[in-house]
Amino acid sequence: MPRRNKQARLQLKAARQNKSGKITHKATWIIRDNGRDVSTGCSADEIAVAEEKLKNYLASKHAPERRVRHIDDIAVADLLSIYLEARLDKLHERFNVNTANEDAVADIRKFKKRIERLNEWWGAKMLGELNGEACRLYAKMRGNKGGSRRDLEDLRAAIRYHAAEGYHRAIVKVSLPERGQPRDKWLTRGDTARLIWTCWRYREMQKRSRQSTDVVKVPTNKRPLRHLARFILLGIYSGTRAGAIAAASPVPAIGRSYIDLERGRYYRLKQGSIQTNKRQPTVPIPLRLLAHLRRWHRIDPAAKHFVEYNGKAIRSVKTAFKSAVRRAGLGRGISPQTLRHTAATWLMQRGSDPWQAAGYLGMSLEVLLNTYGHHHPDYLADAVDKIAMRGPQSGRRVRVSGVVSGAAIRPKDEAR
Repeated sequence: MPRRNKQARLQLKAARQNKSGKITHKATWIIRDNGRDVSTGCSADEIAVAEEKLKNYLASKHAPERRVRHIDDIAVADLLSIYLEARLDKLHERFNVNTANEDAVADIRKFKKRIERLNEWWGAKMLGELNGEACRLYAKMRGNKGGSRRDLEDLRAAIRYHAAEGYHRAIVKVSLPERGQPRDKWLTRGDTARLIWTCWRYREMQKRSRQSTDVVKVPTNKRPLRHLARFILLGIYSGTRAGAIAAASPVPAIGRSYIDLERGRYYRLKQGSIQTNKRQPTVPIPLRLLAHLRRWHRIDPAAKHFVEYNGKAIRSVKTAFKSAVRRAGLGRGISPQTLRHTAATWLMQRGSDPWQAAGYLGMSLEVLLNTYGHHHPDYLADAVDKIAMRGPQSGRRVRVSGVVSGAAIRPKDEAR
């Protein structure tokens, strides 16, 4: 009777010595797979790294079936593997690996982590076992309501992709935890001015010399936060996401967001990139911001980006922005995304037309009104006026506009 093949496993390969007893090769971990040895390059004390290598080896060996099957015969691990491969291809194409910034790399890393977390819980289960109770158990295990919802959204997307490819035909629904309340953190004009001036005036502090025992630091001529002043102005006046601000350039090129200084247009979608659900429409540039941009270009016409640090395009401002917020004394909960929230809030507070504001910011009208509509000076004003009226209104006809999910902007009266 033939022997049953053993599963791939780790094995410590003993150290080798020469005739004089001197160690020529240290003990290392190898992967034994049906008579085949695969080196991990890990020494005897690197067991954790070796186990990770084994895990990756087993994952690379497994090729999920790509044919129509019943959901009771489809392992969730196969479904996640197919989706991971397809999604990574799209992410690398979208971010353009040659010009990818740190935020893009972080997004890909977070996506892989979510798939790995899903695989640990769901991988051994069959697709037919997925139901509302199982989803609630996962959310309870995860402990984080927002995090579990994000994970399960990926699982739902993987199932939809698997079905769209024709690999299963039954309907499988994923039960998601309730969505949390949207963030409403924004900056006042005073907060914004303080943050910009902090970035512009801050000077790096250093000791007088490396050999000095004096712990007192003195200001230098280095200005490590000045590039953030430009970043903040672009974010506040355009409401653009951080990635498009970092890529903003006076010169059109693949992987850059182009700002046409002559016509005053901001082409926020990077050239060569595909439009996604995060809308990045072309918009006119406010005159005040356009004046800044033209001045920056006159100062350094050779610069390829409007926001640069040490002559190079910025990859991420998260660390520097956090430092600037702390030095400006603005408290917690403020990030580069807060600039976009601030732009939307200011547009509403100034009574901007919701339809035009949504188009300018690159978000849907429903999201704008549900999240920022209460800042509008006419928010529910018509209802407030009419609730105290003594009798029914007569002689006038009202045209209702801007009503989405309970966030109503004051309607305009029309005479008969």
